[in-house]
Amino acid sequence: MQRSARNNPLGDSGGSGYRQAMRSFGPPPTLAEMEELARTALGRLPEPFAATAREVVLRVEEFAEEEVLREMENDNPYELTGLYVGHPLTERSVGQSGRMPDQVFLYRSPILLEWTEGEDSLEHLVAHVLIHEIGHHFGLSDEDMHALEEAAGA
Repeated sequence: MQRSARNNPLGDSGGSGYRQAMRSFGPPPTLAEMEELARTALGRLPEPFAATAREVVLRVEEFAEEEVLREMENDNPYELTGLYVGHPLTERSVGQSGRMPDQVFLYRSPILLEWTEGEDSLEHLVAHVLIHEIGHHFGLSDEDMHALEEAAGA
């Protein structure tokens, strides 16, 4: 099983409408609201990625669990914004069965912290983290993930 994570800081991922959005400060989005932002970004993925990505379980949590942080040798829960847990499509065989579904975790508080320290809109940042983690599901390189972000308008 592969665990792959995205850590701060956010790298520049090209221009889009997400980057130019005006910030409106108010109450921070709830877990459910952040999940809705992620599902919207997921819906923008081009085919054939969109259909396959829908098979991945999307979870938004406040922080990574302590056990995950220990496994990753990470003492600061604010440094982990997303995590892919599963077997990339490029590493599967027809003999594999009965396994748990792949999962992508987005961590609300670390994403919010990165958003307040950066210049991107929250929608762009959530899409960026989500696409990075979904990219691990497909076995994509960082360059390919960047291209997928552009194709999805993130």
